[in-house]
Amino acid sequence: MSNFVDDAGLNVRGGDGGAGCVSFRREAHVPRGGPDGGDGGDGGSIWLVADHNVASLIAFRDHPHRRAENGTHGQGKKKHGAAGADLEVRVPEGTAVRSVDGELLADLTEHGDRYLAAQGGQGGKGNARFLTNRRRAPSFAEQGEVGHEHWLRLELKLLADVAIVGFPNVGKSTFIARVSRAQPKIADYPFTTLEPNLGVVRLDDGIEMVLADIPGLIEGAAEGKGLGHQFLRHVERARVLLVLLDLAEAAERPPAEQFQVLLHELGSYQPDLLDRPRVVVGARADIAGHEYDGARVSSVTGEGVAHTLGALAREVTEVRAELPEGDRVVIHRPLGDQLQVRRGIDGALVVNGRAAERAVALSDLTNPEALDYARHRLRQLGVDKALIRAGARDGDSVRIGAFEFDYEED
Repeated sequence: MSNFVDDAGLNVRGGDGGAGCVSFRREAHVPRGGPDGGDGGDGGSIWLVADHNVASLIAFRDHPHRRAENGTHGQGKKKHGAAGADLEVRVPEGTAVRSVDGELLADLTEHGDRYLAAQGGQGGKGNARFLTNRRRAPSFAEQGEVGHEHWLRLELKLLADVAIVGFPNVGKSTFIARVSRAQPKIADYPFTTLEPNLGVVRLDDGIEMVLADIPGLIEGAAEGKGLGHQFLRHVERARVLLVLLDLAEAAERPPAEQFQVLLHELGSYQPDLLDRPRVVVGARADIAGHEYDGARVSSVTGEGVAHTLGALAREVTEVRAELPEGDRVVIHRPLGDQLQVRRGIDGALVVNGRAAERAVALSDLTNPEALDYARHRLRQLGVDKALIRAGARDGDSVRIGAFEFDYEED
């Protein structure tokens, strides 16, 4: 079974917040000690963190679920619950995070880049938090907020200085094995390579380059033929392209035609790939049967290998010199929940928004004090006006989280 996985689903759930406590001081000679219920602890959040020590998404293939720690409940004597620990999930550099609908949420390209994948629920406030001049003995508290849970899609796009592209069986794996310590599977039949291989090349002048052996492209790859899309996305971030053209007599197409097909597939997939610096070399020169006037290489005999590496090093050095300095870690956070009112399929008006849902997350809304506080908080948040704008009428059902009530014009 392959140890390289470049596409995986991930289910993340932040920890639940702890519930606030309803408690009153009970001491000798203090008949009305007042409320002293502590707050619940916040639930832990889940962060995706780019790590250069992680090579693939294999950790999520059979175990796609990640859970953060819950917060603990508050207690009397104003003892607040402990917060749940955040969970850091390590992913390879070059991981794109998408929603299940395909929307790009974050691109973790550098070591240390972070994305808040699932926020933990806030802990509920204890009854001591609701003490006011008018409310001297609040008998309610907030429940803890449920942690955010959803599915994500992770896509790995290899970060390499050079992507080696060419038709199947052109000698890409043999070349990368010759110039680096990579040990790809090599055999004399097409599609030996079914997954990308990375190799590090160290030249005498101290230059290091990361080469990616991209599985062979075929005509129609840009439209998804074969495993086209799966292979082509690893070319997207390569700084330089090494195009290998098969010179062997057994090649089905002459080198010039191979070159045109490869350029067409790259351009059809992503047009700016045609603007990338590229080095074009005729491969398998030791068994050449086609005429070719350009540079030639044989990974078996070593012919042209040094010349090819030198050309790649010059292109890579030039591109690197134009790159901006990366001096900070990028932190991605999803946009906050905005207040929204929509009509559900059953005709009820559904109010969405973290603040509104939290306003009704009280321990007991049959308690008049708790209900009065919830009404006041919803009015402050503008829920009343939002319902009017949504066309609310007397008798309409309104749902906010698990709380449902009938709308009455006030």
